[in-house]
Amino acid sequence: MTVFSIDVSDVWKSFKLPHQRQDTFKERFLHPFHHVEVEQLHALKGVSFSIEQGEFFGIIGPNGSGKSTLLKLLAGIYVPERGDMTVIGRLSPFVELGVGFNEELSARDNVRVNGALLGLTMRQIEERYDEIVAFAGLERFMDQKLKNFSSGMKVRLAYSVSIRVEFEILLLDEVLAVGDQEFQEKCFETLETIRSQGKTIVFVSHDVDAMEKQCDRVMRLYRGEIVEIGPPDEVIERYMATTHSMG
Repeated sequence: MTVFSIDVSDVWKSFKLPHQRQDTFKERFLHPFHHVEVEQLHALKGVSFSIEQGEFFGIIGPNGSGKSTLLKLLAGIYVPERGDMTVIGRLSPFVELGVGFNEELSARDNVRVNGALLGLTMRQIEERYDEIVAFAGLERFMDQKLKNFSSGMKVRLAYSVSIRVEFEILLLDEVLAVGDQEFQEKCFETLETIRSQGKTIVFVSHDVDAMEKQCDRVMRLYRGEIVEIGPPDEVIERYMATTHSMG
């Protein structure tokens, strides 16, 4: 019997974008409370799909297709306005760089705070601290404030924490692309281990080579709608052909 980790049915999500046009200083002075027009941006439109337990599921599409919005819905950061979402199992969401981090705290304190936010006890954090730091390769920098870290260093730290919490489902967004080549290879090695443990991975990326190599199935989004779901090589081939024809 097929067991699903994630089931999404007819999910819609939109955002209101305010627009206020005041071309001159005179207009702004004479009409300080000018009417603001609101544009409705439909980020996701009637999306339905299921992900099996233990599946490595990829999501691909151009910028603005709804990939990150979908991951944030799965993570509970956003709430759908219509439709149903069922997520069975504990999540470790790695969907936006900086979430759960405090730039004014040291990296050491950020590990404790981020670990606690992801459900670890203080004892578990202390037990896993050395592993987290070693994997990130940041031993010499842990007493520095996070605001002094490069984006790549933050990614290494955040990812290292996220894979050491208790979870059944790992959500991964584009942020892995910020890390260097050596760290990316380490990440994919850990993903193989996670996969072998029967855990579910949802992977959003523009890296089609990694997508084709790692994923069991790939879903292609375009302007908030599902174009297709299928074998990685087939979906990616059609996606690349479409991208090249548009370029």
